[in-house]
Amino acid sequence: MYAIIETGGKQYKVQEGDVVFVEKLEADEGSVVTFDKVLAVSNEGNVSFGNPLISTASVSAKVMGQGKDKKIIVFKYKPKKGYRKKQGHRQPYTKVQIEKINA
Repeated sequence: MYAIIETGGKQYKVQEGDVVFVEKLEADEGSVVTFDKVLAVSNEGNVSFGNPLISTASVSAKVMGQGKDKKIIVFKYKPKKGYRKKQGHRQPYTKVQIEKINA
């Protein structure tokens, strides 16, 4: 059984027991979050799609921690003009473990 959920403007295919890194959520470590934006659910070969969402489905997940990704370097320059700009960025994320798919 799997579901396709949307959170943080991205879509994730999840199964029970999966550990997923999603965009940062305002939740404490150890708490349970519910994803209501379920786009599709597959249960033993029966696939149901929403239009655009399945209103009766939800996915429960446990927050395992907060963190930041690896640093990426953003370097901009214009040749022959002396313009150089170097920036670093670390995207925050939330690590969640999928506990139950309610379909």
